[in-house]
Amino acid sequence: MSKKLLILLVTIGVALLFASTGIYAGTAPPDTMHLYEKAFKKHRKGPVAFPHKKHIEEFKLNCGECHHDANHKPLNNLKLTDDVKPCITCHKATKRVRGEKLSKKEKIKKYYEYAMHENCKSCHKAFNKKKTGKVKGPAPTSCRQCHAKKKRKKKK
Repeated sequence: MSKKLLILLVTIGVALLFASTGIYAGTAPPDTMHLYEKAFKKHRKGPVAFPHKKHIEEFKLNCGECHHDANHKPLNNLKLTDDVKPCITCHKATKRVRGEKLSKKEKIKKYYEYAMHENCKSCHKAFNKKKTGKVKGPAPTSCRQCHAKKKRKKKK
């Protein structure tokens, strides 16, 4: 093999390595994700700053503890760069119907807000109970602990 061809192949290989790293970095979720849906723009509380990286690295959670398929089977084999559909794709309803009689399971399946709160709060309560013996503890379980205070517009 000629020296020029070898240099060309090495150069192409290095370029591909950098390009693939750039693509990977562009699709990985941010370390902290701001959980906010446009459907809740009139919501009293602000978005939740969710430390995604911390949940994976420090708390050693599997993807399937939060992410599931349409049949509610955990998606444990996700990679950090996999495209994951937002929860609201399936948990579509955003405004509860007054007087509606649904079981807890039906509420989780139907309502985005209920599914999110149930998923996070049940995990946090279990973590706290394990750590402290009580439901209240280091993992947040109340509105104010998770939701940033929404900035109010100043009146002119």
